[in-house]
Amino acid sequence: MTAFTTLPLSPALLQALDALGFAQTTPIQAQALPAILAGQDVIAQAPTGSGKTIAFGLGLLQRLDPALIGTQAIVLCPTRELADQVGKAIRRLAVGIPNLKLSLLCGGIPLGPQLASLAHAPHVVVGTPGRIQELLRKQALDLGAVRILVLDEADRMLDMGFEEPIREIVGKTPKTRQSLLFSATYPDAIRNIGRSVLRDALEVTVDGQSSPLAIEQWFYEVDAAQKPAALAGLLIEHRPESSVVFCNMRRDTETVVAELERYGFSPLALHGDMEQRDRDEVLVRFANRSCNVLVASDVAARGLDVKDIGAVINYELPTDPDVYVHRIGRTARAGSSGLALNLCAPHEIQRALALEKQQGAPLRWRRAPLAGKQVRNAPQAAMATLRIDAGRTDKLRPGDLMGALTGSAGLRAEAVGKIDVFATRAYVAIARAEAERAVAKLRDGGIKGRKFRVRLI
Repeated sequence: MTAFTTLPLSPALLQALDALGFAQTTPIQAQALPAILAGQDVIAQAPTGSGKTIAFGLGLLQRLDPALIGTQAIVLCPTRELADQVGKAIRRLAVGIPNLKLSLLCGGIPLGPQLASLAHAPHVVVGTPGRIQELLRKQALDLGAVRILVLDEADRMLDMGFEEPIREIVGKTPKTRQSLLFSATYPDAIRNIGRSVLRDALEVTVDGQSSPLAIEQWFYEVDAAQKPAALAGLLIEHRPESSVVFCNMRRDTETVVAELERYGFSPLALHGDMEQRDRDEVLVRFANRSCNVLVASDVAARGLDVKDIGAVINYELPTDPDVYVHRIGRTARAGSSGLALNLCAPHEIQRALALEKQQGAPLRWRRAPLAGKQVRNAPQAAMATLRIDAGRTDKLRPGDLMGALTGSAGLRAEAVGKIDVFATRAYVAIARAEAERAVAKLRDGGIKGRKFRVRLI
């Protein structure tokens, strides 16, 4: 590790890092940042939670000149959720840079406001390839002044069929730009696009196998038909405060949710076929602890920014060992320990053996605890979520909601959890025992003297 103060960073960026509590680099930052700051192209393989966003965020902000009008940096991400997460991280780092404009340009939301925001060119664009390609074709976005291009989670962008949009976008940027490519896995497709996009790139690898050492891993061989009972049994036995159950196929997420509901759990599904608003709501509820079991596909879970996930459960082992490392790394962020539980049907044994070979150590196997037909003590989330049909456009702020709940509604401050305010709606986590009372009080007393629709979801 290296102290950030030893790197050639501007005072504004060093102050931001200090305010965020970042003093020492992570391994990926220590290896990549010197080259990034020197203007060199970099291709980096690093697992989730390794600190790559801070690495490229510092690199692109260091190169920007806010006095110049024009888009100077572009970051491509596979999903809107990840783009939003990246945009927030860059904004936090840029807090000391005056007049810096960052635009989030993603599909799944109306095009009109994004077109309007581009009337004054942003310095930084963060977005998804499909929407940025669309804006380029409408000639609403000019990438002729781009100094630095970042492909974040490039493997997932290729998995989602974004290779053609990526190549078109790259073709609209100057050949003199700096290019950075980050990927959790390193298949041939990534090597191919890396050769065409990068020049004399430094290759950096942070060994994903170092993170699972902090993760307690257990494997359970069960017939496919027994998996629902085994999953319910593991959730009852370990009772994680929050858990992500990974499925290989989108359609399986809904099936697993239905099975868990039959056992008395209250899970939520997250997959790419969902409407964006529904996906946003699921992510809010999982992050604010009002959902304790999230059943997700790999692509949908990209951008999931939740600290302290108690357990990752693989309902089915992935075919790629690197995807396994990426999945379970979510339960051991920032060096904390974690728990990974893996259900393995007989036809998946070869996948388990591939994992064993990659890790260089025998896997640990246990007998699966099968739940009975009815579960009377299925763990429930500690919080519940209120949805208010008003948001930033109604001049509603988190402080207004907190004030209404702890003032006229009479709730204790400890009963109020995370508050998320979007453009036209807001979500508040409330201790489950207090939720019904909070809804009634807000309906009667209003917020800042105004009445809004409030309901428990």
